[in-house]
Amino acid sequence: MSGNDDPPPTLEPRRYYDEYGREEWDRLEATLGGRLELEGTTTTLRRYLPDSGRILDAGGGAGRYAVWLGERGYDVTLVDLSERQCAIAREKVRERGLDGRVRVRRGDLRALPVKTDAFDAVVCTGGPLSHVVDDDERATALGELRRAGRSGAPVFVSVMGRLAVLQNLVRNPKYHGGMAEIARTGSYTREFALGQTDDPGFTECHFFRAAELEAALESAGFDVEKLVGLEGVAANVGERLDDAEMAEGDEEGVREAVRELRTDPAVVDWSNHILAVARV
Repeated sequence: MSGNDDPPPTLEPRRYYDEYGREEWDRLEATLGGRLELEGTTTTLRRYLPDSGRILDAGGGAGRYAVWLGERGYDVTLVDLSERQCAIAREKVRERGLDGRVRVRRGDLRALPVKTDAFDAVVCTGGPLSHVVDDDERATALGELRRAGRSGAPVFVSVMGRLAVLQNLVRNPKYHGGMAEIARTGSYTREFALGQTDDPGFTECHFFRAAELEAALESAGFDVEKLVGLEGVAANVGERLDDAEMAEGDEEGVREAVRELRTDPAVVDWSNHILAVARV
């Protein structure tokens, strides 16, 4: 730690993603789980996005979805808290000749540097809302997403799922004593993490149940249309399975099963990432 009042870098989201660097760009291709998250998100975006318009990518990190949207003709504003992630996003935008389509700005979900009613759709995917651990601040962030979208605009919010995290923690004995608390609250705060281990492996986070996400969106004034489990039946396993363990054609078989059950309520709740489609 740099001082008594400073959390380790892995606990403060901005510093965590500054250090995480290019891995945030790479992670959606590096594993089967990442590829399923990307496919599930883009499939849902294709279905619900307007044919054209201005899109806010809130908490857009290294720009995976901003670039994808820009390549499809949308005018995109990406906002992210991490300066390093913003720099990577600007680099990826330049590489693809999208400077006229995609703008990158540093900013906070809780105080978005954008005008009210400015966007035809709002995208907040990859779990940035999960990094707002305080309940009131999360409500503020959801209010900001609602403020940014025009009336009737689709809003896409994905968060990290609580049940998948708990299943993963079974494999990590240093967290066994705190699993019940995460099961109750979903919150992995600085205080909780440092009470479990001197070497936390992840940033502060709030892990959601599907019904909790839906209720939070409705409380913020959204109409929720769909919940999607992005990794579905491959939750956790898809993150650990080495590509070398799969024969040619195996991945497509997994993908088909995931697609078949992606909106099943039980599968949604067990996914690593839960995506909600809502309307302003």
